[in-house]
Formats: sequence, structure tokens, C-alpha cells
Amino acid sequence: MDDLYREVIIERHKNPQNRGTLDPHDYSFEDENPFCGDHIRVDVRTDSTGKITEAAFSGHGCAISTASADLLIEAIIGRSVEEVKAMTKEDVLDLLGIELGPVRLKCALLPLKVLKAGVYGLDQASDKLVEGDEGN
Repeated sequence: MDDLYREVIIERHKNPQNRGTLDPHDYSFEDENPFCGDHIRVDVRTDSTGKITEAAFSGHGCAISTASADLLIEAIIGRSVEEVKAMTKEDVLDLLGIELGPVRLKCALLPLKVLKAGVYGLDQASDKLVEGDEGN
């Protein structure tokens, strides 16, 4: 089963479905993983009820961060901003479908950290955003 998920990760890295930018956007944030150089930006548009109608990511990174961003963007379309705020690292790991070591985990969680920093309107992203201590 891991081989199937690895193929999905490679395919999403090579041919991401949700790469791009949105201008105008309601939320946008970008950050990087200083340990490996991955850099991700996420743009989000919402409707009047707070549901996400469009989202896109841009930047560069390894296969794990790119695939994670692509899958995450796909997963949030149609969700409310409040639902996004409640997302955890387990949600991202479920999307990826494979176990990751600590270094690769940082790569996988960067898109979620960026997304949550954006919807919380923060000036700086924190690893706490993906651990459950939102906004602190």
C-alpha cells in the first residue's frame, strides 16, 4: 500500500493540480522550512459564509512538501475557515498515507502551517499551528 501512496506523492509533485496564485485573495501567507529550503505560499478565497471557494499554492520544495500542499488545497475546497483552523497534522498525514520521519514531517506540515497562519491572520507562522496550539 505504501508504494501506491508513494506513486501519488511523486505524481502530485511532478503534476500538481492546485499550483498557482489567486489575486485577489481573502487569505494569503508564505513561509519556508529553513532546514531544507522548501518555500510555500497559499492563497485562499472564501464566499460570504466563510466557505473556501478557491485555493492555490505556489513555491518550491521537495516531493513531500509539494504533494502535501497539492493534496491539502484539494481537501479544503468547500470547507469553512473554521474547519481549516481545526485541521491537524494527522489530517495531512492521512492525505499523504505514509509514515514520515521527523525531518520529512516538517516538509509535509509546512503547507498546513502556512494555510493556518493565513486564515488566523498571523504575522509569523509557528509549528504550534500544526500541533494544536492555534494562534499562540
